[in-house]
Amino acid sequence: MLSEEKNARYTRVGPGTPGGNLLRRYWQALCPVAEVTAENPKKRIRLLGEDLLVYLGAAGEYGCVAEKCVHRGCSLYYGFIEENDIRCPYHGWKFERTGRCVEQPFERADSPFKDRVRLAAYPVQKLAGMLFVYMGPDPAPLLPRWDVLVREGGTRKIEIRPLLNCNWLQTQENAIDTTHTYYLHGHQSHVKGLGDDFAPWYYRPILDYEFWVTEWGIEKRIKYGGKHPEDGLWPPALFPNMLRIPQGRVECLHWRVPVDDTHTRYIVESFIPGDSKTPAGDPDDVPVIYMPSDLTPDGDYSLESFFSQDRMAWETQGEIYDRGKEHLGMSDKGIAMFRRLLDEQITIVEQGGEPMALVRDPEKNRIIEFTSHSVNRLNTGSPSKKEGSVNG
Repeated sequence: MLSEEKNARYTRVGPGTPGGNLLRRYWQALCPVAEVTAENPKKRIRLLGEDLLVYLGAAGEYGCVAEKCVHRGCSLYYGFIEENDIRCPYHGWKFERTGRCVEQPFERADSPFKDRVRLAAYPVQKLAGMLFVYMGPDPAPLLPRWDVLVREGGTRKIEIRPLLNCNWLQTQENAIDTTHTYYLHGHQSHVKGLGDDFAPWYYRPILDYEFWVTEWGIEKRIKYGGKHPEDGLWPPALFPNMLRIPQGRVECLHWRVPVDDTHTRYIVESFIPGDSKTPAGDPDDVPVIYMPSDLTPDGDYSLESFFSQDRMAWETQGEIYDRGKEHLGMSDKGIAMFRRLLDEQITIVEQGGEPMALVRDPEKNRIIEFTSHSVNRLNTGSPSKKEGSVNG
């Protein structure tokens, strides 16, 4: 059980909160490149409790600034893009994408006033069809070049899942929860008759499991029995809010992006290996799929997909799960490990240090690779999987 104070320490994401300060040390997935284009150059987006405006300047540079002008609070979404700057539609104050105010019409030309105001602004980078933003202190770490994003010889796609009405930590703890797959996915899918693509793989008895803290997060070892026995290592849950997962031939990266304390944006990018001569494709040209709502007409969870099954578990815990009422067992040791890790990294930031899993070395950042492999594979068969599926 966690105290109310500890729970808030981990779950609150706004500016100045312990958890929010930690999350701001990492590049966060913002949105697909396809959502901010020359034809539609502005997008409002909420992230870490802040209302932001992402825009594409006429000179080709991306900006990410606070949506409301620091003058009188008008939305800059309706403003004017001038080269790479943004001008407020209310009184014409103009800001560089760094947040510096460069013009204040109707103020004295020699007034130093504009030098005393600043719009919150954050750097943006694009990679593999996605825009990423860094909202922390300088110097920013390198944008991690995860293998799913930069491998060659295959194709990619991005999935935008329905917005989750719950705190980000509920989704990330699920990434470290080994045993939930048996009932939530395996048994549920078996009962609902969802077929061989769901039940056999996750309906295997879980005989043993282990967890380790690694350079990038928490790694899992799972030993399965049943018709498809296997003793295997799996890539880690990447700290703080990602999951790197293999799904058949498909390699996937899941982002659980905190919108605010009670909402989470869920984005998946997948890499499907192809012929070695197949180009990876232009990073701006990655297809984006918007997954429809998986709720029934009555507003219930359909439970007919992995996402719907997980979403039911996450959202029914409440907007912010009250961890003071839970009773963890031995099977929850991965959850306890992650919470200790989260607390340690928050403390490091509070003491002025640098948390884990940041990338500073360009050589190391050429490609950050992960592979799943068996410790002692007990058979050579594998269950049927839908090629190209990115459900997890």
